[in-house]
Amino acid sequence: MSTATARLSALDDPRWRAVVSRDRSADGRFVYAVRTTGVYCRPSCGARRPRPENVAFYATSAAAERAGFRACKRCRPDRPCEDGRGVDRIIALCRRIETAEQTPSLADLARDAGLSPHHLQRIFKAATGVTPKAYAAAHRARRLRVYLEEASASVTDAIYGAGYGSNGRFYEQSNQLLGMTPSRYRGGGAEVQMRFAIGACSLGAILVAATNRGVCAIDLGDQADALARELQDRFPRAELVGDDPAFARWVAAVVGFVEAPRLGLDLPLDIRGTAFQQRVWQAMRGIPVGETVSYAELARRVGCSHGARAVARSCAANPLALAIPCHRVVRTDGAITGYRWGVERKRTLLARERESG
Repeated sequence: MSTATARLSALDDPRWRAVVSRDRSADGRFVYAVRTTGVYCRPSCGARRPRPENVAFYATSAAAERAGFRACKRCRPDRPCEDGRGVDRIIALCRRIETAEQTPSLADLARDAGLSPHHLQRIFKAATGVTPKAYAAAHRARRLRVYLEEASASVTDAIYGAGYGSNGRFYEQSNQLLGMTPSRYRGGGAEVQMRFAIGACSLGAILVAATNRGVCAIDLGDQADALARELQDRFPRAELVGDDPAFARWVAAVVGFVEAPRLGLDLPLDIRGTAFQQRVWQAMRGIPVGETVSYAELARRVGCSHGARAVARSCAANPLALAIPCHRVVRTDGAITGYRWGVERKRTLLARERESG
């Protein structure tokens, strides 16, 4: 094709008009590549407009890369669209993972999305905070808990129904996923011994509970009895052991931390959650005493730049007040909101930490 013919062909293409007008509504529908630079862009890219005879159009970024072009560093066409279509694509992939009988491979997901596996992995993690494989594992664990809580399903049926390929493969991970064997989990923690103690501090009543692996719950409340009932409801058949003088010292350590945050809190922890929750909670433990970060900043720290809401949900699911300092996470404007144990307690903790510095 001659240069003149190529120019006329591009000028007649409605996609070229979208490029000329930098039409954001066209982002996600196609990308355009420039032969002279070897780069492909979104239609809305603010880069210098190319000559039409040098432009080629592709339906997806994966197609452009297969043709030998690389993503523009300005408009990042290999990442989800800011207007939501890219996020919608990731949501659709999440639904596919959740409804599939067997976990789809990264290659299968990439083919559905019209992306290369490498770029799908990157944008999926940017949108959700975890890889497709980790997302599938977390969903499988959630399904397992649902099956185990159904009286009609046997433990074996629950394991296979949740998508685990074999009993042996599951039991290698059972303690990490459930904190106990599946039969004990189904029994509400039957035969599991859990030490606990309740004390009092300036924030009200405080409960600390631990398995043989470490502290698994730190709760704050107004009434000691209510905290004890909540723990019992969570593990109705576990053997709850109180009045242990040795364990009471752990409660004293937590109370001491409430009153003097700079002392620190060095206790073994039994932390269970999804892969994403674990990453968020670990990042929160790295926030220094007396400092705060926003939900958006914490999302960036765990590699999920668009995941402020997901981070907020992980904060709300935190089972270990103080030890995992979700009280140090605030809104972007600095407003103090959203604390599982009460906003006033969060405000008091932050004020005390600042004063202790």
